[in-house]
Amino acid sequence: MASVLVVEDDQFVRSALIRHLTDASHTVRSVGTALEALREVAHFPFDVVILDLGLPDLDGAEALKMLRGITDVPVIVATARDDETEIVRLLNDGADDYLTKPFSVEHLSARMAAVLRRSRSAGEAPASPVIRVGGLAIDPLRRRAELDGVRLDLTRREFDLLAFLAGRPGVVVARKELLAEVWQQSYGDDQTIDVHLSWLRRKLGETAARPRYLHTLRGVGVKLEPPRTEFPRAEPPL
Repeated sequence: MASVLVVEDDQFVRSALIRHLTDASHTVRSVGTALEALREVAHFPFDVVILDLGLPDLDGAEALKMLRGITDVPVIVATARDDETEIVRLLNDGADDYLTKPFSVEHLSARMAAVLRRSRSAGEAPASPVIRVGGLAIDPLRRRAELDGVRLDLTRREFDLLAFLAGRPGVVVARKELLAEVWQQSYGDDQTIDVHLSWLRRKLGETAARPRYLHTLRGVGVKLEPPRTEFPRAEPPL
């Protein structure tokens, strides 16, 4: 069975979904706002998220983009909007499927089963070449990264950034290229990159002042390379 997060502010609909999913032996957590949903996915592993678009604190479409910035969990959007252009936009923004309200519990169950099958099939894909840089091992297909044999707990964007740089070891990558390739943006705020680099450094056990893998060249870009071997200092002659 699956671990499900229900994001729905209508208490009646929310209670009905919880009851149906629990009866189907799923583990369910529920919230009523986008910010609560972001906190949940940051702290708990879910197999699928059911996301209502009409949330009180943030439009569901914006919430979807924010979710996609921190997790790859499959998202089924529940919406009263039936405009085809809007639905295509949601799918392009990262939704895995959608349901138009009102919908039956049978319809929901069928869509959930299909999304979970696709997700689990992807997880059983054959092994891909692993990128190794020093003690780092990065598997792009399974989206796993390890440092000295210990798995790193990375957000979606942190992983994308690390994998992109590790695929070009020793090469200085300009910030403009990082925005285009990792963030899929032609322009943006350098602070976005700085924040993610800071988070990534922390998880790699280093700092900007004492880098091991990630090196920033001011005004040029960023590079990832294996740590230099630190030889013990020789003892002075007697």
